[in-house]
Amino acid sequence: MIAHLRGRILKKGTQEAVIDVAGVGYGVTIPLSTFYRLGEVGTEASLLIHTHVREDALALYCFLTEEEQLLFERLLSVSGVGPKVALGILSGIEAPDLVEALRSSDVARLTRIPGVGKKTAERLVLELKDKMPARTAPLPEAASPGGASRDDLVSALVHLGYSRPEAERGVDKALREGKEARFEDLLRRSLQVLSGR
Repeated sequence: MIAHLRGRILKKGTQEAVIDVAGVGYGVTIPLSTFYRLGEVGTEASLLIHTHVREDALALYCFLTEEEQLLFERLLSVSGVGPKVALGILSGIEAPDLVEALRSSDVARLTRIPGVGKKTAERLVLELKDKMPARTAPLPEAASPGGASRDDLVSALVHLGYSRPEAERGVDKALREGKEARFEDLLRRSLQVLSGR
């Protein structure tokens, strides 16, 4: 089982990255939180790995923090939640907010995450409420925040389950309100626009 990778970033997208470790390129799937905190292409990265083995595939899911990896693995323990849904949850809500929503049984907050319906949210609360830590440490800041590109933001929202027209509308409004904001801030604002807040 692969548990950790350290190497140079060859490719970086909103859903996946390729990490060169001693000449071998590992394709890894990442949540959006890892995407916007991961360094730029060509820089060194150290990632925690969850190896998911299926009959037809071996998939590597990467995280920058132990907290995110732990949450991902706890989400997988919930009946009916697979890696794709777990990754979507971590991409749709910050880890500390997810922990708080689960601990406080905030089903309404959980259902605002794209791809999470009421039944799934209730199941998450039922199975994970008592397994959440008391409080979470803040996640590290992005290595190179910079400005966010419209295409990356739209791609991230499509990955979260929004249609392309919806995603473009949310991103355009968020960009009008804060053109120089970091990717994380613009993505959060786009999600707020799309959820009507």
